[in-house]
Amino acid sequence: MPRHLEAIQNYIHAKDSGHPYLMKNAFADIAKLEVIVETGEISFPPLSKGIDAITKILVRDFGRSYENIYTFCLARPPADDDNRFSCHWMVGFSEKNSGAVRLGCGLYDWVFQTHDPFLVEDLKITVKFMLVLPSDTLYPLMHWFSKLPYPWCSPAEALNGMPKLAGIKSVLDFINRIEI
Repeated sequence: MPRHLEAIQNYIHAKDSGHPYLMKNAFADIAKLEVIVETGEISFPPLSKGIDAITKILVRDFGRSYENIYTFCLARPPADDDNRFSCHWMVGFSEKNSGAVRLGCGLYDWVFQTHDPFLVEDLKITVKFMLVLPSDTLYPLMHWFSKLPYPWCSPAEALNGMPKLAGIKSVLDFINRIEI
């Protein structure tokens, strides 16, 4: 398996499934995480340095508040011949306390080490928007996500089976603008 692809998949699996140990297979010890949030519906520290801080924010703290997490990279997987990779993403999850559902989209900008083991040394996550939906949307959204190729999904595949729910037109518009 290509190394860049494996690092990204380890990060997604760690975050979505609550397995912090996998972060060591994704991020270099001295990695940096920058998060740009363009919505008021979710918040993250803007800058974190080191794998322990990144793991705390993206896996431990996130998993304490949320469940039913699906993250999709809306792109073709990266090649190992470039140490930079950018892709759009879509995520869905539910709040443990309230049952409200979150559906968001944004952009990942990855920078990988140029030497073995070729882990992520810099990740910028841009959260373009995060919708907050009622708990009764959980089943149709999770049913849709469970039918999509995970975690790599083309925009066309993402639109296949998308439920017709009030308030998610911005997701449809976002996905329709992606060119790969």
